[in-house]
Amino acid sequence: MEKLAFDAVIFDMDGVITKTAITHAAAWKKMFDEFLQKRAEDLGETFVEFTQADYLLYVDGKPRYKGVASFLESRNISIEFGATTDEPGQETVCGLGNRKNEAFNEVIERDGVEVYESTAQMLKDLTAAGIKLGVASSSKNCAPVLEAVNLLQTFGARVDGVVSAELGLSGKPEPDIFTTACQMLGSTPAKSIVVEDAVSGVQAGAKGNFGLTLGIARENNEKELAENGADFVVADLEEVGGINGLNKLFVSNNS
Repeated sequence: MEKLAFDAVIFDMDGVITKTAITHAAAWKKMFDEFLQKRAEDLGETFVEFTQADYLLYVDGKPRYKGVASFLESRNISIEFGATTDEPGQETVCGLGNRKNEAFNEVIERDGVEVYESTAQMLKDLTAAGIKLGVASSSKNCAPVLEAVNLLQTFGARVDGVVSAELGLSGKPEPDIFTTACQMLGSTPAKSIVVEDAVSGVQAGAKGNFGLTLGIARENNEKELAENGADFVVADLEEVGGINGLNKLFVSNNS
């Protein structure tokens, strides 16, 4: 194997490592549709459902409450922010976010978690090559989800929704969670790779000046990822060509 030009790779979790992006999207739709249906009935208005386009534009990759606020703003709906301790479903930003999380956990408990095989193989190969690995996710469920698929110990750094709250980090599209994971690994953005599937995530990678921001287009959103900061976009890590292929992309992007 050729000498690698990078020394760390930081992965998003949902939609990159685990197939939980689909679960998140379904939980968001369930929560918002229930809220919007009730609101339409109360106000005598027409119900307009929460769509996949809404998910990708306003919610995907963002911290939970920020996602709620972003979507409501898109519909010109103003409600109180509330408190993180609000009951799930309470008509506050936090209450709706907590209901979404409840729905997500219900699905995970019922159906379990799947890992993308190509990502699992890449993680094994990178570990064998001595590359430092980090996970940076907006999710507060990151640790239990990774533990459920026996991958938690794979990562030398984890910066998720829980750690972000403790450290007061800004969420995506700001680069804080990626740069913090990079620091924890003892690396620098210039020598590191970000792997992301969300627009807000590739925006964060670009803002953080990472040596390579690789977009994974799980939602046929190649164009959106490329336009928002991804240096290269693939549909799946299988297309990269293993570690050597990843290294070629990194070198090409920095030449």
